[in-house]
Amino acid sequence: MAEAIVAGHLCLDILPAFVSDQGNDLALYLAPGRLTEVGPTTLSTGGPVSNAGLNLHRLGIHTQLMAKVGDDLWGQAILDIVRSQGLGLAEGMIVVPDEASSYSLVIDPPGVDRAFLHCPGTNHTFGADDVRYDLLADARLFHFGYPPLMTRMYADGGQELGEMFRRAKETGVTTSLDLVMPDPSGPSGQADWPLILTRALPYVDLFVPSVEELLFMLRREQFDALTSQVGAANLLEALTIEEILSLGNKVLTMGAKILLLKLGTRGLYLRSGDQLCDLGRGAPPYLPAWTGRQLWVPCFQPDRVVSTVGTGDAAIAGFLAALLRASGPELALNVSVAAGACCVEEPGALGGVRTWEKTLARMEAGWARLHLDLETHSWRWHGDVTVWRGPDDSG
Repeated sequence: MAEAIVAGHLCLDILPAFVSDQGNDLALYLAPGRLTEVGPTTLSTGGPVSNAGLNLHRLGIHTQLMAKVGDDLWGQAILDIVRSQGLGLAEGMIVVPDEASSYSLVIDPPGVDRAFLHCPGTNHTFGADDVRYDLLADARLFHFGYPPLMTRMYADGGQELGEMFRRAKETGVTTSLDLVMPDPSGPSGQADWPLILTRALPYVDLFVPSVEELLFMLRREQFDALTSQVGAANLLEALTIEEILSLGNKVLTMGAKILLLKLGTRGLYLRSGDQLCDLGRGAPPYLPAWTGRQLWVPCFQPDRVVSTVGTGDAAIAGFLAALLRASGPELALNVSVAAGACCVEEPGALGGVRTWEKTLARMEAGWARLHLDLETHSWRWHGDVTVWRGPDDSG
């Protein structure tokens, strides 16, 4: 039986290799009427089912993937890639006739933040009844990703998403939810995300979004105002620590038990509730180490940055693998940022992440960190992790 089942959005990523550096402006590569020569194309599966699921498998967790593809060439390519990664990984896949498989054209020039042209395809029709709850009943972890790219999951105020997590939680499995940025001008950008998350989060044990996604969904006016002031590319750096902490507090009041917040080059922030009960079969054996914690870990310094595609999913895979290996929160956070740093060193989302043993060995070999300036006396170092003590703690 699989230890982890990873479900949700799955697509085929098409990544052309850029052979020349034209500068740090994406428009220089995609100017109207211009032909930009590229190198060979890399085909890989994308989305959390692939990026988190296959990297969990690489980190030594027995994993099964659960998603929908069409009976077209793209769908066959997706299944071939998944099956090539390991026996049994694709047994939870659904192939549907007369629907287009999902694909993304990934524009990722050197020195430029990547852009995507995405067709959601069969992901839009994935619903609560597509989950194999009989398989969940024998697993320890159920991780679901990217409902903003799955129409049925955010339609009708998220009733389908809430129902799916309710039924999953009834099996006794530990549940995990990841997000992706909605399209601000599309249907997902107009959805009532506070309502959707209010329905889902009471059944979510581990909530693992990015801070930009969370700000967009819970505080849209602030997101829009800040974006207009500093630009989308600078939004992360413009957020204050107090604003990030406030978002963490809000998530816990909505029902999630543990929040892992992705902060890009600023690292990871973990916030857990004061009452951790009913975490399911994937729960760590010593819950006091996880209870009532606020931790912030800086990123490791990669040897090179080839591609940032799938970095967040790789970090999540590291975190979930550590959790399932009964690690404490400090080790789980450090494995998470280690997996993310390894991911950016190779093209695509699957080439860089190493085995569990090799990841730990690299961490233990004195791996340098990116600089982290928390700009407040209220944070202090605790080993390799920054621990929030509160403004009244003078220790």
